[in-house]
Amino acid sequence: MPVLDTKPALPHPKVNMYLTAIVEEEQDGFVSLCPELDIASQGATVEEAADNLREAVELFLESADPSEIASRLKTRVFVTHFEARVGAA
Repeated sequence: MPVLDTKPALPHPKVNMYLTAIVEEEQDGFVSLCPELDIASQGATVEEAADNLREAVELFLESADPSEIASRLKTRVFVTHFEARVGAA
């Protein structure tokens, strides 16, 4: 669930959204995904992929219409593990 953190005493207060970054290794680098907003990016390292995702999310939040943000924002995202059976039964 995204958590909002506001900082008072600024003429235009900034709000921090705490979102999820899922980073997956691919053949030629890393792909990152923010499941709350369905935004993806990539980079040569885990850190670069996460930084590029942050930048993509910030650009989206700065330029998108508030109604588009509201329609895309998922407030309940769960990341978990599960076991799957492989092979003949």
